[in-house]
Amino acid sequence: MPIKKPEWPEVGDLVIASIQNVTNYGAYVFLDEYGKEGLLHISELSSGWVRNIRSFIREGQKTVLKVLRVNVEKEHVDLSLRRVTKRARREKLLAWKKDRQAEGLLRSVSEKLDIPVEEVHEKAGVLIEEKFGELYWGLARTAREGPDVLLELGVPKNLAAAIAEIVKEKIKLPLITIKGTLELQCVKPDGVVRIRKALLSAEKFEKSSGTSVRVYVVAPPKYRIEVSAEDYKKAEKVLEKATETAIKNITKAGGTGTFHRGK
Repeated sequence: MPIKKPEWPEVGDLVIASIQNVTNYGAYVFLDEYGKEGLLHISELSSGWVRNIRSFIREGQKTVLKVLRVNVEKEHVDLSLRRVTKRARREKLLAWKKDRQAEGLLRSVSEKLDIPVEEVHEKAGVLIEEKFGELYWGLARTAREGPDVLLELGVPKNLAAAIAEIVKEKIKLPLITIKGTLELQCVKPDGVVRIRKALLSAEKFEKSSGTSVRVYVVAPPKYRIEVSAEDYKKAEKVLEKATETAIKNITKAGGTGTFHRGK
């Protein structure tokens, strides 16, 4: 159930459409986000000659179309396929999928707390959308940072806790990657071996789940170290401990080591 969704699309909008009936002059479509029907004329399929309409669209297909005209009185919407770029189509489909996922998450919260989904929207969804512009990105922020994100918006504590619990479980967040440069030197006869062991100690540093450490050569004595984690705080902590481990081990081995943040 969309939040504050207008009844009709506006001219120029990109909309998600399901192809219902293909004819020799175009196709009748259903606008998934608005519950309305529209017409995609054959002249708006392609900028080139259309030999076979079904080479472009087919019944049951879901696609992205651009709104050309809206006649509310006649309940008629004219649409275009040829005026939608590949990039715009890809971005619209992704945004639509994210929106559907977000709505599904709020329904899960409704079931968990045994309250109407309308109440979840009213007390949380609307506030999230007002703050973040899109419901999904507000929920993703909550998955990363916890219920405080919602409490600051005025979402009731029990509702914020339930949302945070569900989105943390359901939303797979991209990892945060931070990096820096280790400078390790050792003038011992087997210095190269000792440096290698120190670098391996950083990679194999005992870290929490959901993090990874990668070390590779830039140009001796400089070595890049990259840490990926679910959030900056965790990544920073692992990077600090991993570099400390490498420097401590090379120092014990008779060498020297320093660390610099950044590229």
